[in-house]
Amino acid sequence: MIHTRVLLCEDEEDAREILGFYLNTIFEEVVVAKDGKVGLGTYKKYRREGRPFDLVLTDLNMPGLDGMSMLEAIHALDPKQHLIIVSAYRDEEKLHRSIDLKVLGYFLKPLNVDNVMEMLRKAKEEVLEAKSNTSRINKHYHYNLEDKLLYRDGVLVKLTQQETHLFDLLIRMRGKIVTMDQFKQELWGTTDKPDSTFRAIMKRLKDKLGADDFVQSYKGKGYIIE
Repeated sequence: MIHTRVLLCEDEEDAREILGFYLNTIFEEVVVAKDGKVGLGTYKKYRREGRPFDLVLTDLNMPGLDGMSMLEAIHALDPKQHLIIVSAYRDEEKLHRSIDLKVLGYFLKPLNVDNVMEMLRKAKEEVLEAKSNTSRINKHYHYNLEDKLLYRDGVLVKLTQQETHLFDLLIRMRGKIVTMDQFKQELWGTTDKPDSTFRAIMKRLKDKLGADDFVQSYKGKGYIIE
């Protein structure tokens, strides 16, 4: 089992107990701090000890060091840190400040049990993907970023070297359209290759995905995995 560690920073006792309970049902270890100053100190201490947090969940409005200032300090230490924000009201100015942070979600008080659990489960999935260096594409497919291997329901999908290069580029640029010239540059280091040669490789890749094909084609633009 992959061990996951969460830092919960909340000054209100009731909310701290509720969130702590929910977190403990999903994550293996939950460390609690009562305000932003203690939270930041705890985060740094665990980081120095080689026990980094996989997720930080914090209230925004706390005495001393507020939650947003704490998150910005944490982001400076680790820009990839996963974060969830809790607040009694929607603060547009602080939400704007959070845009550049890796915020997975935003809880509004009073807490809704279903919403909290759904978001925490999704956060756990993202944490596990990051720890295992795996990208989940959909409920059937996942891709090992380090080994560059594609799996369907745990079974390896056999790709050629050229198909792997295409797929890896799509994953690395997920959510963006990859142009034909970008694919050619990735495969051959030049764009001076016939379009038909590239399309033949892409067709073989898409054929291997079959009815589950999630590589979308945009005519005249390129391909994308959303």
